[in-house]
Amino acid sequence: MNKDQKITGNITPANKDFETLKRHFPQCFDKSGNLDFEKFKKQLSATEINFSKESYGMDWLGKSYARLLATDETTTLLKEDETFNQKPENANSENLLIKGDNLEVLKHLSNAYYEKIKMIYIDPPYNTGSDGFVYADNRKFTKDELQELAGISEERSKRILDFTQSNSNSHSAWLTFMYPRLYISKQLLKDDGVIFISIDDNEVAQLRLLMDEVFGEDNFVAQLPTVMNLKGNNDEYGFAGTHEYTMVYVKNKDIALLNQFSINEEELEDWQEDEKGFFKQGANLKATGGNAPREKRPNLYFPIFIDDSNTVYVTLDDDKPKKYTGELVTLYPITKEKEMSWRWSKNKFIKDIDDVIVSRNGAIGIYKKQRPALGNLPSKKPKTIFYKPEYSSGNGTAEIKSLFNDKVFTNPKPSKLLKDFIEIGLTDEDIILDFFAGSGTTADAVMQLNAKDDGSRKFILAQLPEKIDPKNNKTAYDFVKEELKAADPTIFEITKERLIRASKTIQEENKDKDLSNQDLGFKIFETMPIWEDYNFEADELDEQQMLLFDENKLTKDDIKALLVTWKTYDGVSLTHSLQETDLNGYTANYSNGKLYLMDKGFKTKNLKTLLEKIDSDKNFNPTTIIAFGYHFESKNLREISENIKSYANKKSIDIDFITRY
Repeated sequence: MNKDQKITGNITPANKDFETLKRHFPQCFDKSGNLDFEKFKKQLSATEINFSKESYGMDWLGKSYARLLATDETTTLLKEDETFNQKPENANSENLLIKGDNLEVLKHLSNAYYEKIKMIYIDPPYNTGSDGFVYADNRKFTKDELQELAGISEERSKRILDFTQSNSNSHSAWLTFMYPRLYISKQLLKDDGVIFISIDDNEVAQLRLLMDEVFGEDNFVAQLPTVMNLKGNNDEYGFAGTHEYTMVYVKNKDIALLNQFSINEEELEDWQEDEKGFFKQGANLKATGGNAPREKRPNLYFPIFIDDSNTVYVTLDDDKPKKYTGELVTLYPITKEKEMSWRWSKNKFIKDIDDVIVSRNGAIGIYKKQRPALGNLPSKKPKTIFYKPEYSSGNGTAEIKSLFNDKVFTNPKPSKLLKDFIEIGLTDEDIILDFFAGSGTTADAVMQLNAKDDGSRKFILAQLPEKIDPKNNKTAYDFVKEELKAADPTIFEITKERLIRASKTIQEENKDKDLSNQDLGFKIFETMPIWEDYNFEADELDEQQMLLFDENKLTKDDIKALLVTWKTYDGVSLTHSLQETDLNGYTANYSNGKLYLMDKGFKTKNLKTLLEKIDSDKNFNPTTIIAFGYHFESKNLREISENIKSYANKKSIDIDFITRY
């Protein structure tokens, strides 16, 4: 099959929700692929699904604009920093640091990393009025375009455009900024994934409502007061502020499983060990509450027998056991002379009799053996007041000073806080995403944990190349300018240098440990603007339209950036390298069933070699061949398409041929 695509200026986040509807309710779509909502409602009503009559939600000026931004096409390509990535410590790394606007970065990741991320942590702008946040958007919709695309009135379209170009830091501006980023990040999370967001009083109320809208109220987990300054900030009005908040949501509470903290030696004293493993005294097996009385649960009122060795017996006929040690005590579920019931049935007692503890501390009683909630080792649930001395914001600053010998970043999060979040939300083989990377604490925490427990957690960081103000932050500006030799100092340079120095520090602190299998490097990619004139609205380009863009001005690096962008769009991860494939003098690029023909000069002899390689090379199985249309004459494209379509390859692979512009 031959397809023409205009793809580069039309990369948008995948709308998997829409695809799910189409897969499960195809009868509710018309021939143009549009959802017939009335038919959809009837279908749901027929299956006895009730519609909520209550209308509750949040609205703000810019909400329709924010929704548009969440699904709008990208305005950038992705470029690799080859020199940095080919260094020995980075060449095989699966960690990523991406420079660029995080909304653009998220859109580029939306296919290759769809439902691949286990945990997201972000520390977005708090919108305090002094943190520099203003809404800035370089998308240039006209009033009529926005009115049509967002389906809003002319008056509202004008108000939104005035608002988006006013450098606002209002609640509406902050919500408009956050919504598309959270919307796409949800698509990246695994079904059992979790997101942690640091925030303070300025936007915590708005964030809670926004998260309810994007993730669903049912998937709220906690709003953790996170103590960062136990002494208190006396500059705040009325009260000395000690904490900010961490908002925690999961993608699907039905399947998400949060980890627990390990316990220390002192806490381990509460635990014992038997042939099954660790346990401690749990709940009393005598029922309490409104349903506990015998008359409500008569089948759960029966005798339990306990001998002098604390062996517990339950019999189906309520008779005493024939064999026991010493004296026998008969126990009924009686509280204050009132007949109650047991929590377990007879059958469960008989089946799990080894999981019963006898207590003779005062009146004799029986309790459940509480086993570790997760895994085999004792652990404890994190508490909703999130506090440890190590969470102090001063510790984050001290870590920066230790790495850089100066305070080059304001208010960095301490790595201990991030390590505890990671311990709760991540397994030792999963990916964490942080798209407000800042000083890079998230990556530092991941590398420290991996070195400690030999884990293979991976990180993806995104950071805007935000310029450093030489007046407001002279220390950081001078450091990046003079020591890092950056002509135009940005926060990104600090993020990058933090990761490099943190990696070296971890290696120095673990000299006696074999870290050869640890990933202590990272790869760098960055967004770059799409070339001027390279934005067509037609799906298929005729020769006249193709003349509008001069492909001869493209450099070799431009073609590489196009290739990186396309392969990521096609679902190939950024850290997975394409394999150069020689087709009798023509170099193609292959990976994961995708073959890219990017260069000029593809001849009939190259096509012949391609077809032969499909038949003969067991490791070469392209299901899609993609050609950069500007580098091929139309007759070449027809030749490739017709031969691919008609050729009966020995592997019986059904191959699509796609021309992209």
